[in-house]
Amino acid sequence: MSFVVGLLIGLVVGLGLIVAFVRSENARSKSRSQLAATVAAFARMTVEDSRKLLAPEYYPSWLTWLNEHLTKIWPYVNEAASELIKTNVEPILEQYRPIILSSLKFSKLTLGTVAPQFTGVSIIEDGCSDGITMELEMQWDGNPSIILDIKTRVGVGLPVQVKNIAFTGVFRLIFKPLVDELPCFGAVCFSLRHKKKLDLTLKVIGGDISAIPGISDAIEGTIRDAVEDSITWPVRIVIPIIPGDYSDLELKPVGRLEVKLVQAKELTNKDIIGKSDPYAVLYVRPIRSRTKTSKTISNQLNPVWNEHFEFIVEDASTQHLVIKIFDDEGLQASELIGCAQIRLNELEPGKVKDVWLKLVKDLDLQRDNKNRGQVHLELLYCPFGMKNGFTNPFAPEYSMTSLEKVLNSGEEDMDSAENGGEIKNKRREVITRGVLAVTVISADDLAPADVMGKADPYVVVSMKKTAAKNKTRVANDNLNPVWNQTFDFVVEDGLHDMLILEVWDHDTFGKDYMGRCILTLTRVILEGEYKDSFQLDGAKSGKLNLNLKWMPQPIYRDS
Repeated sequence: MSFVVGLLIGLVVGLGLIVAFVRSENARSKSRSQLAATVAAFARMTVEDSRKLLAPEYYPSWLTWLNEHLTKIWPYVNEAASELIKTNVEPILEQYRPIILSSLKFSKLTLGTVAPQFTGVSIIEDGCSDGITMELEMQWDGNPSIILDIKTRVGVGLPVQVKNIAFTGVFRLIFKPLVDELPCFGAVCFSLRHKKKLDLTLKVIGGDISAIPGISDAIEGTIRDAVEDSITWPVRIVIPIIPGDYSDLELKPVGRLEVKLVQAKELTNKDIIGKSDPYAVLYVRPIRSRTKTSKTISNQLNPVWNEHFEFIVEDASTQHLVIKIFDDEGLQASELIGCAQIRLNELEPGKVKDVWLKLVKDLDLQRDNKNRGQVHLELLYCPFGMKNGFTNPFAPEYSMTSLEKVLNSGEEDMDSAENGGEIKNKRREVITRGVLAVTVISADDLAPADVMGKADPYVVVSMKKTAAKNKTRVANDNLNPVWNQTFDFVVEDGLHDMLILEVWDHDTFGKDYMGRCILTLTRVILEGEYKDSFQLDGAKSGKLNLNLKWMPQPIYRDS
């Protein structure tokens, strides 16, 4: 009897210990989860979030000290800064002067009595041992006295006052080179690293600026362009502190970015009747002379451009390529469909990067769950001075191992003209001619197109520029057809042509579209031959299995 009682007591105690242990582990797990969530929340905090939690009096004491001393010395800084801004910005205002104006100059420029306030600072570790890079976040709600002397083409003079300036941005300061004598650096260069906000109001003194249609928007756009072109990174203003040569700190081109705008797909429709008329705007620096615009594709949500653009790069470590897709509205302002960007430091110099970029509403927006479409790009960054090895394509040892040998490459021939020794740059453009062999091997998981849940697929293979076309045989009642058919195309300009493969369902009285693949010839020119599978665009499912082979016959053409 005592054995049974002891056994029961042991079971009860054991179960109790097990229950207590499980509850303890659950409590610890819940505590760890809450702690992990808290740590993750702090990791996602931005400077703006911290300002919501911390009042200004809790900012670091040295930052408060810096703002207090800046306020004290502001009257002396104001005069020098005003003259510096006027000297640098006025020529750029004239450069971007709207066509409706004959003159655009400052008649008065002072920065007012309100000093800017620094709200954050960080030291940038760029691996440079000969200098210090610092970024200061600045906020300025100033009361400047800025008057523009504007003259229109019809001879009307307008004194325009710039009021209510509100600015927030991040400035980058580079102290370089470091020296032994005070103040321990030879020069300082500054630049606007990131412009977060720039609001202003324009007012005609003694009149209404809206009396002349379009002039307010034109002047405001000119001011914003001048800010972008005069002080926005990578532009930098160098101020010598100790006499010396600081030309290495000035803005210099460091490379060239080749961009092929291939296509876009699944764009948002902005038109009530019909479809959008998309075109693309691309830039590395958002100034007019550096901005490229594609042609407009009418009534199309899956446009194919296949256009090539070239950009000068000044700082590959910080600059981005930005692409914005607009819907052309004719006489009305174009409507933004979406935008995307890619950092240039993601590109390996001399190597092609093939990317699909998701379009978002705003580049500063962290999350955008709406599907606005995708854009397809091919990118190649070539630093100046890089040896691309493009010599004689007809030589026996010639081997096409990288795209830089064919993509807008060539020699820079410096020829002295007989009349006065004038120097001319002549470029030799490579025309990549050859034979493309396309083997349509098979397709997998095609979407049913017939009532019985099957399809009778065949593939139409064509070249975009030459319109040369071939098609496979029909594979009856098959969603995983095998063709193994090869077609040869003579391609006159492989760098600018495209291969289009469309899958159709054969019917007795017509045909049904089942999807398509659009391929540039970049990869096959680069690799010579490859085999791969490609998803069908415009289809619920399905992919094509292809083998492409390129037999080159490159030629030269002076341009």
